[in-house]
Amino acid sequence: MHGWRIWVLRRFGARIGDKNFIYPSCKIWAPWLLETEEVVTIGPGVDVYNPGGVYFGHHAIVSQEAYLCGATHDYNRAEFTYLSRKIIIGPYAWVCAKAVVLPGVHCQEGSVLGAAALTSRNLEPWTVYAGNPAKAVKERRNFTASKRLIQ
Repeated sequence: MHGWRIWVLRRFGARIGDKNFIYPSCKIWAPWLLETEEVVTIGPGVDVYNPGGVYFGHHAIVSQEAYLCGATHDYNRAEFTYLSRKIIIGPYAWVCAKAVVLPGVHCQEGSVLGAAALTSRNLEPWTVYAGNPAKAVKERRNFTASKRLIQ
């Protein structure tokens, strides 16, 4: 049913690449602000709150029940001003199960946000993060570097 889900999302303005897997139980708040490259997976129960937009690079994965929160409020103003920021999940990045990505974060190429981790800051490329707040715990092997040399 991934094809059906993608067809519906495209009717609502989503720009979705080829061979995506968008599970039917995920929630996408503003499909017209969703953009994906090829071979992207948005897993079951994922909540994409994207008033500022969200972009997924090729081969990006967001695992089950993760939460991408693209807005907040300015709690220092009497008006409690609504603030929305774009979230970018780079190529080969992985947001693991129940992890939380807050407004304006860029998960750079190959970064991993571990299960149940929370980040309000950008993630460095090919680095694994864990905890709340998320901290770098180790490097991830950049398997695309060898592909570039061969091609």
